[in-house]
Amino acid sequence: MKAVHITKSGGPEVLQIQETPTPRPGKNQVLIKVKAAGVNRSDIITRQNTDTYGKGSGENLIPGLEVSGEITEIGDEVHDKRVGDEVCALIAGGGYAEYVAVDSSHCLPVPEGISLTDAAALPETVFTVWFNVFILGQLKPGEKLLIHGGTSGIGTMGLQMAKVLGAIIYTTAGSDTKVDFLNKMRLGTVINYKKEAFEEVFKNEKIDVILDMVGGDYTQKNLEILNKKGRLVYINGMKSVDVNINLRTIMSKNLILTGSFLKPQPADVKTRIAKEVEKNIWPLFQSLQIHPVIYKTFPLEEVQDAHRLMESSDHIGKILLAIG
Repeated sequence: MKAVHITKSGGPEVLQIQETPTPRPGKNQVLIKVKAAGVNRSDIITRQNTDTYGKGSGENLIPGLEVSGEITEIGDEVHDKRVGDEVCALIAGGGYAEYVAVDSSHCLPVPEGISLTDAAALPETVFTVWFNVFILGQLKPGEKLLIHGGTSGIGTMGLQMAKVLGAIIYTTAGSDTKVDFLNKMRLGTVINYKKEAFEEVFKNEKIDVILDMVGGDYTQKNLEILNKKGRLVYINGMKSVDVNINLRTIMSKNLILTGSFLKPQPADVKTRIAKEVEKNIWPLFQSLQIHPVIYKTFPLEEVQDAHRLMESSDHIGKILLAIG
């Protein structure tokens, strides 16, 4: 099969399409003929430093954390899936390829009304939001949620999910064009963080949960605008992972500061997330209350350009690779 390999640490040019053996599914796995794969920030980080994030396997490292496609083979102990099923799946790697083997319990049926290609935009974003905002962050109906980076794949999906589930939503974006986009989607209170300081605009809002992927000096500012018993949840530190905070702020308001990486979570945790997502979120796609925002779909041969676009942060929503 054809697959994109990270040949060494570096820029987008190190991504090369090579022939590689087609995987075989284990007893609890299914083999998916991939229709599309999502491009995520984690793929960029892995590509830039394979020794740290690829466990030194740069010569045979295939990126990609989410796919959609058709099941072509099932393991001996898989009883909930069938050959021919159209699914999308969360995977730990290997998505930029024509085939991928994945635990059956990490696959979900493509929601009614979503195309098989667009379904590749769902697993990483929906699973990440559900785990961090609703499980770790314990967001409840009527509470206030702030997501930094509102036009990212995580942002556009997370804001929609939280709004439909009864939260009051706030977000930040880096241009007037992005602010206008979010306003047209009616995704809460939006500010351009390059023109306004979010810690000033939102200082009296008493935010209950903040989902942040920026880090750096945002951290203390986030803590200061949280409500009593508020929760600050981190999924990245794009600005910096080294931060200075005032512990008095946490103690005086009884705050929780937490975060996670989804990729290394144990299989049983991902299975739990999948079950809860299918029950609570999948019906929202079917009823057209939420939808994935797709910015651009590249053919596999243009994977380098897809990574360049992701690095530019000029996009709104998800970037996909069409493979099948």
